[in-house]
Amino acid sequence: VPSRQIVERQPRMLDFRVEYRDRNVDVVLEDSSTVGDIKHILENELQIPASKMLLKGWKTGDVDDSTVLKTLHLPKNNSLYVLTPDLPPPSSSHSGALQESLNQNFMLIITHREVQREYNLNFSGSSTIQEMTLAVSGVNFPCHRLTVGRRSSPVQTREQSEEQCTDVHMVSDSDGDDFEDATEFGVDDGEMFGVASSALRKSPMMPENAENEGDALLQFTAEFSSRYGDCHPVYFIGSLEAAFQEAFYGKARDRKLLAIYLHHDESVLTNVFCSQMLCAESIVSYLSQNFITWAWDMTKEANRARFLTMCTRHFGSVVAQTIRTQKTDQFPLFLIIMGKRSSNEVLNVIQGNTTVDELMMRLMAAMEIFSAQQQEDIKDEDEREARENVKREQDEAYRISLEADRAKREAQEREMAEQFRLEQIRKEQEEEREAIRLSLEQSLPPEPKEESTESVSKLRIRTPSGEFFERRFLASSKLQVVFDFVASKGYPWEEFKLLGTFPRRDVTQLDPNKSLQEVKLYPQETLFLEAKE
Repeated sequence: VPSRQIVERQPRMLDFRVEYRDRNVDVVLEDSSTVGDIKHILENELQIPASKMLLKGWKTGDVDDSTVLKTLHLPKNNSLYVLTPDLPPPSSSHSGALQESLNQNFMLIITHREVQREYNLNFSGSSTIQEMTLAVSGVNFPCHRLTVGRRSSPVQTREQSEEQCTDVHMVSDSDGDDFEDATEFGVDDGEMFGVASSALRKSPMMPENAENEGDALLQFTAEFSSRYGDCHPVYFIGSLEAAFQEAFYGKARDRKLLAIYLHHDESVLTNVFCSQMLCAESIVSYLSQNFITWAWDMTKEANRARFLTMCTRHFGSVVAQTIRTQKTDQFPLFLIIMGKRSSNEVLNVIQGNTTVDELMMRLMAAMEIFSAQQQEDIKDEDEREARENVKREQDEAYRISLEADRAKREAQEREMAEQFRLEQIRKEQEEEREAIRLSLEQSLPPEPKEESTESVSKLRIRTPSGEFFERRFLASSKLQVVFDFVASKGYPWEEFKLLGTFPRRDVTQLDPNKSLQEVKLYPQETLFLEAKE
């Protein structure tokens, strides 16, 4: 018995890029490994217990630590995320905390008493106030409120009064004393707090009373990139209806969730939410893969009213009232919308006071609900397409059957028409032949009597069917008279030849103008007819 050669399948290597907070870890494993093997590697790299990890980003259904990677049918390159909701943010040393504070963005909400205006200013922690950085000044993170105004003095000279105009008194809402040393700041020709007045007025995210939603979203995207950098969600450029069309109305396999970001420049949470949540690489990547993201600016009253009208039309008055009652400092809002057969359902309304991990978990929870619905839709769509395919095949078979029946019927009609035509031709030919026969028969000279005194030739002619007919002719009659007689009996000489017996000869080849006596058909002769080939 010949031995069998066993070919072992070579293991397939899979690449994983795993993101956790501000770190990326590259993991390479064979597809025979399990999800738990990835966690053990991450446990060593991130110094996080595997039991505390939530490894997310899988494209399939339920995945646990014992799941073998090969059963997930993964591509070569994969992106995953680690969430640790049970762990507090990592602690650091004082110097590490200081460095982190220097890199953070602080929002200073400054109220100018004289003009009764409020300014929202963004500064890095390394910005200075009289040689003191914001990181160590004692201001609250991420937002701090300040009030500025001219310093008053009981007794002033003219010079002091003029100097007073450039002296600003600042009141802080900080509970500490660190900030109290920095109370006077030089102001010159429209400059306040060391920043030009033009910098205090940011460009609006969206024009007020924007007529074209696509143009408004183009400005929104440009301004968002200018403020927070290019790493941000890809905002859909177009109307809300067009975003619905893109997200909900394709084939079931191509549908996505719709994320609506509602911006508000006057909220104290906006800058932190945008810079630390929306611009986080993990959030940007997850939104790009699974969502169509649309945005709107709620800062201006006209734009806010316009969105509430759209919201009522598309989601109903309850959702519109929920958004209408949101306070300014509860913005930004992130609405997660799932398209259904009859209506669009708002799965979640996420307020601005959240964390990256919490935002990611709520996005993933929405995706789990959507994925379950999507699988049902795909099944229904596949079944519907299968039914439609069967119906199309049946319709095509019926059409082919009808076409075959029609072709058969037309062939039969053509055949009947051809038979009728041939029959008509045959009848016409028969009528013509009969007319010729009768004409020939009438033109024959009378048959001489037996007792005629003239020389008479007696001819006996045998037909192809074996019948005989006889006739007497004058010996002086031409051979053509015999041909006409035979033709009058239905045997025209064009179709039949007249043969003699002894000797055998073809009489139709003789000169028809010669007499019977000259062609030796006298006094009697037996001839037979034969059809010409």
